Amino acid sequence: MPSFDVVSEVDTQDLKNAIDQARRELDSRYDFRGVGADFELQKDSIVMTAEAESQLNQMLDILKIKMEKCRLDSRCLDPQSFQPSGKQVRRSLLVRQGLEAAHSKTIIKLIKDTKLKVQASMQDGQVRVSGKKRNDLQAVIELLKEAKLERPLQFQNLRD
Repeated sequence: MPSFDVVSEVDTQDLKNAIDQARRELDSRYDFRGVGADFELQKDSIVMTAEAESQLNQMLDILKIKMEKCRLDSRCLDPQSFQPSGKQVRRSLLVRQGLEAAHSKTIIKLIKDTKLKVQASMQDGQVRVSGKKRNDLQAVIELLKEAKLERPLQFQNLRD
């Protein structure tokens, strides 16, 4: 029985590349010279540091552009609130990996509403979709690509 997995993952190497490119752009920009603005990649978040909140917003825009060039979807970032620390302001961006139960349930509901002959089930931060016909699975993939969900989705392990 053919099946595939719906996941929401971020490639850490591509994320590192995007952060490095954003750092290089900060170094070359005149309005960020001598400011001490920086990106720091931690285990599951990115910490931005600058002197003002407006600079952090500009840095977020730069990072999103660099992520798009590295074929990463910026919807995986969850911006947190601003945190003043001395002369500088910090902002964390959580990098969301995997699908939570609420997201999995909305994906399963979308699939069941199509009335296609496929089964969907939750498994450890992913949704497994299986059916008898490969065309039904491809229709589900197209449906999920067109759906405006708040998480980027990838489709893996297509098996016959």
